[in-house]
Amino acid sequence: MDIGIVSMRYAKALMEYAKSTGEEQTLYKELSMLSRSFEKHPDLRLALDNPILTVREKFSLICAAAVGDTTAGREFTRFITLVLRNRREAFLQYICLSFLELYRKDNRIGVAKLITAVPVSREVEERIRNSASSLLHAHMELQTEVDSTIEGGFIFDINDFRLDASIATQLKKVKQQFIDKNRRIV
Repeated sequence: MDIGIVSMRYAKALMEYAKSTGEEQTLYKELSMLSRSFEKHPDLRLALDNPILTVREKFSLICAAAVGDTTAGREFTRFITLVLRNRREAFLQYICLSFLELYRKDNRIGVAKLITAVPVSREVEERIRNSASSLLHAHMELQTEVDSTIEGGFIFDINDFRLDASIATQLKKVKQQFIDKNRRIV
């Protein structure tokens, strides 16, 4: 069965259930954290695919990844129980991503990522977030990342667009121009 179909069905069902209970925002936060945990710890997915772990151990592992030491919400625990009972834990990461996409589309939330060579101040983050919000007419979630390999400048990803104003990219372009020019001479 196609991963996209399964994950989207579960995500849509969860979204409808969350709307009926009024717990959309809580579920969004819990699933956002779970999605970040999947991103940061690839071994989490391997652990969920492990047949040696019991359902109870998988449940506690997922809850710890989603909410840490605090108690998970009732809707979240019911959903995870359903996923584990139907043996769909291999699809959980994709279900999270599908739910987050549905929630963002429903609530007009845009996602942007700013990659810089050095950390930026909160003031700069807020200015970028506010500018993007006013241009897109949506609430913006801005993720910042520090990557020293870009050597300077920034890379700004918003929805499907990328603005790459990094020094590393500029140097690569200049290098490619020299290579192309020298090929014509020879």
